[in-house]
Amino acid sequence: MTEPLPRDIARRFPRAMVRLRARLRAESEPSDMRWTWSQISTLNRIAEEGPTTVSALAVAEHVRPQSMAETVAALRREGLVTAKSDPTDGRKSLMSVTPAGRKLLMNIRPIREAWLEAAIEQHLTPAERRTLLEAADLMERLADS
Repeated sequence: MTEPLPRDIARRFPRAMVRLRARLRAESEPSDMRWTWSQISTLNRIAEEGPTTVSALAVAEHVRPQSMAETVAALRREGLVTAKSDPTDGRKSLMSVTPAGRKLLMNIRPIREAWLEAAIEQHLTPAERRTLLEAADLMERLADS
């Protein structure tokens, strides 16, 4: 087999990511499907990293500040995040996850992860599992490059 070209990977990879993301979303409870991938990703980032600004979220999620402001506004309207004044700079607001936001994440994650775990166990060999884990690390590295 010849060495894969970056352009070949670049063509196939996004399609595979979109399909997997759609499948993970489809594995959610119907009531949880109303949340966009961006909203869940943002909520998860705030939960994992702690209080943060909309600007910092936009940088971390690789989106425009205006787009992140809309995402955060939707999360605030639904009571999933709150905003408090930054104690070091009163002009900024720090977003924090509410108990309702944590509950939503606790409901969504296990269902999606259970489906993915079962699919990996049923359909991938141990060598493929190692490859997939390495691919996840590479995806994180690409996202942060």
